[in-house]
Amino acid sequence: MVSHYRRPALTTDRKWPESIFRLLGALLASLALSPPANATGPSPTLRPYSAQYQTTARGFDLSITRKLEADSNNHFILTNAGKILVVGFHEISVFRVAGTQVRSISYIYQGTGLVNSRRELHFSPESDEITCLYKDQWYQLPYTEDTLDRMNQVEQVRLILLKERQSARDIALRVADGKRVKESHLVLIGEETLETALGPVATVHYERLHDDPSRKSDLWFAPQWDYLMIRTVHIEDGNPVEMLLTSATIDGIPVAGH
Repeated sequence: MVSHYRRPALTTDRKWPESIFRLLGALLASLALSPPANATGPSPTLRPYSAQYQTTARGFDLSITRKLEADSNNHFILTNAGKILVVGFHEISVFRVAGTQVRSISYIYQGTGLVNSRRELHFSPESDEITCLYKDQWYQLPYTEDTLDRMNQVEQVRLILLKERQSARDIALRVADGKRVKESHLVLIGEETLETALGPVATVHYERLHDDPSRKSDLWFAPQWDYLMIRTVHIEDGNPVEMLLTSATIDGIPVAGH
């Protein structure tokens, strides 16, 4: 059960442009996978990358920059940021990797400009709790070591596919988002070649399953680029949000289509 923890002194100014970021947040939260059972062989490695995406929502175009870096403490730092007009956001997820499993440490979302909203997740294995800030309230959620946040779940997807793509056909994971922990499932649709600003890119296409038939989420990953996320499309209440890769580097080397 969710319980109140404490109330911070934060100011939230909710304006109309925030609806775009709610849709975008739903898009980013539409990823969900967990490691296949009984996988064998060496553990995959996440290489640092920087990726730029063009996002279209409600007739607006938004550029998003996503970066994965590693520090000297064997922690990964994943950042995600974008801005449209006078509204923006910045996200950061800190985690480590054990074998093929992402171990979450913390997540922070900060709205900027007119939308001054903030979310936080702090994962505490020693107390079996996740401390969560959502809509100016603090909550306590149940902790398991395979619980992910809305950002690092993408890196969990990549680890799964790097490890054993053939067994990753119908898989699930746990994601802490908002003030609850959600169970999600993705199913493999097939292989597709996408036309991008980088040229044609071979991808694997997954769909996330939803109980609500008015919601639909699809994701595409590129095997040739360590399963970097290439495209996502999320539809909710008839409003589509699409993200498409425009440029990227892996280990500092630019990628290019074929």
